[in-house]
Amino acid sequence: MDDVDAVQAQIARNMLASGDWATARLDGVAYLEKAPLIYWTIAVSYKLFGVRDWAARIPVALSAIALCWLTAAFGLWAFGKPAGFYAGLCMATCLGLFLFTRIQIPDVMLTFTVALALWAFLRALDEEEPHPRFWAFVLAASLGTGLLLKSLIGMLFPVAAGAIYLGLTRQLFSSHAWKRLQPVSGLLIVILIAAPWHILAALRNPPYFAFTLHSGPGEYHGFLWFFFINEQLLRFLNLRYPRDYNTVPRLYFWLLHLVWLFPWSLYLPAVGKLSFRPLSYGSMDRAGRTRLLALCWTGFILIFFTFSTTQEYYSMPCYPALALLLGSAMAMGGKWIERGTKALSVITGAAALAALTILFLVRNLPAPGDISSALTAHPEAYTLSLGHMEDLTLASFAYLRFPLLLAAIAFLAGTLGNLRVAGQRAFFAAALMMVLFFHAARLALVVFDPYLSSRPLAEALLRAPQGELIVDDQYYTFSSVFFYAHRGALLLNGRVNNLEYGSYAPDAPRVFIDDVQFQNLWRSPVRHYLVADRSALPRLETLVGRSSLIVVAQSGGKLLLTNQSLPLSSIPSLTNELFRKSQAG
Repeated sequence: MDDVDAVQAQIARNMLASGDWATARLDGVAYLEKAPLIYWTIAVSYKLFGVRDWAARIPVALSAIALCWLTAAFGLWAFGKPAGFYAGLCMATCLGLFLFTRIQIPDVMLTFTVALALWAFLRALDEEEPHPRFWAFVLAASLGTGLLLKSLIGMLFPVAAGAIYLGLTRQLFSSHAWKRLQPVSGLLIVILIAAPWHILAALRNPPYFAFTLHSGPGEYHGFLWFFFINEQLLRFLNLRYPRDYNTVPRLYFWLLHLVWLFPWSLYLPAVGKLSFRPLSYGSMDRAGRTRLLALCWTGFILIFFTFSTTQEYYSMPCYPALALLLGSAMAMGGKWIERGTKALSVITGAAALAALTILFLVRNLPAPGDISSALTAHPEAYTLSLGHMEDLTLASFAYLRFPLLLAAIAFLAGTLGNLRVAGQRAFFAAALMMVLFFHAARLALVVFDPYLSSRPLAEALLRAPQGELIVDDQYYTFSSVFFYAHRGALLLNGRVNNLEYGSYAPDAPRVFIDDVQFQNLWRSPVRHYLVADRSALPRLETLVGRSSLIVVAQSGGKLLLTNQSLPLSSIPSLTNELFRKSQAG
C-alpha cells in the first residue's frame, strides 16, 4: 500500500479502534475534508477479514465489479443483450477504470451510485415499468448514498442530468412524471440516509456556523464551514485553502478521455451516428431515451469540471454513460466501427513497436537496488493523481523489462486480432489485449512499490528497539509508515496541506514540531527515529550533525534514521556512503 492509499486505510482503522465513526482522524488530528462512507466500508472489511492492506482494497474492488455489472444490466435493459454486453465490456476493460481503482478513492463507488440513480430515474419514468415506486426509492437511496461518498456532487450529477433530460423531453413541468418520481418521499429517504452523519459531525466539531468566504492559515470554523464552504464552494472557485491540489488544463481534461476510454474510444465516432433528437417522451423508444439521458449525463459532468478545478479521475462518473453509448454503437456496427478497429490495430502496433524498442535500448543497462535510483523527482506534479508518471526515465525501464515485454505481447496480440477478425471477435481481441496489459501494469506497480510505499521502513521500525517516531514533512508523505507500524508520530514541519485546518481545532493534539523542537528531541537521551527522504539529508545534517544521523534502513529513496547507535550494526559506513552521495548530488 503506497503513501496515498494508506491514508484512507489508516482513517478506517482509527475509526474502528476509537469507536468514533463521525470524525475522520490522522495522527489524532481531525481530517474533515471527505465524506465518510469509504472509511466505513473499509472498517467493515477490517471487521470481517482483519486489519490488512488487501482487506482495505476490497470495497473499491467490489465496487468496480458491481459498476461493470450495473453498466451491462443497464445496457441490456435499454438496448438488448449484445449492446448490454458490449457496454459492460467497455466499462470493465477501459484504461481509466483500471488506473483510477489502483488508488483508494471513492470515485468508483460514486460512479456506481450515479449510474444506479440514473437507471432508476429512467425506470421510474418508464410507462412499461410495473414497479415505478420501487425504482423511485432506489433513485432516492442512490442520491443519499452519493452524498456520503462525495458530498454534494453525489446528488448534483444525477439530479442535473435528470433535470436536463426532463427539459429536453418536455416533462420538466409534467405532474405525471413527478408523480412517478415521488420527490417528497424521495427527499425524506435522502435525508434519512445522509443527514445523521452530517449532523453528528457538526455537533462534534463546532462551531456550527461561520459566515465567511475567507479561507486562510490559522483559521478554524468547525466542520460545516470547512466541509461545505471550503471543500465545495471555494474548491470549485479555485479559492480553497490550503491549496494542496492542482488542476488538469481544460483541453487535456477533455482529450484525455480518449486515453481513459482506450481501446474503446476508437469507436466514439460511431456514437455520432446514433439518434439523440430531443423529441417528446412518448415518441422515443427505450433505447432513444437512454441515449439521450447518457448524452445529458456526460455533457453536464464534463462541462461542470470545465469550469472547476479538476483531477484526471474526476470525470469517472460519466464513464458508464459513454460505455452505454459505445455499446449501442458497437451492437449496430457499420463503417465507423470497422474504421475504429483498423485504427486500433495501427495504434496497438505502434505501441508494441515502442515497447520493443525500449526493451532493446535497455537490454544492457544495469538495474541495481530498486527503481528509485533510476527515477527523477517532479514534486510539483504530485498534486495530480498520475504525477509520478513524469518520474520515468529510459534507465528506469531496465527495472521493468518483464512488464514491458508482457505489454508488448499484449499489444501485438491486439494488433493481430484486429487485423485478422472483425465485429464481435475484434472486440474480444481488444478486451483480451487489455487484460494482458493490465497484468503487465500490475507487475510494473510491484516494481514501483519501494518508491511509492514506505512499508520496508515500517517493517524495519518494528524490528528496531523502542523509540519515539518523527516524520519529516507532512503526514501524506510517509502515511504507509503509520499504517504498517501502527503507531503515531511527531510531524516535523508537517503543519501543511491536508492536516493544517484540523491542527487549529481546540482539541488538536500537539504532534507538529519545528526545527528547534526537533533539535532538542534528537539531542536528548531518549531514542528517536526519523523517517525522511534521502534528499533531506543535507538539511538534517545542518540541524543535528552527521554523526547523530544513523541509518537504520533505506528503501525507495527514503530513510529510517535514529539518534542512537544500534547494537551489532554496520550502519555507520552506510551512513557515510549516503552522505557522500547526497553531497555529490
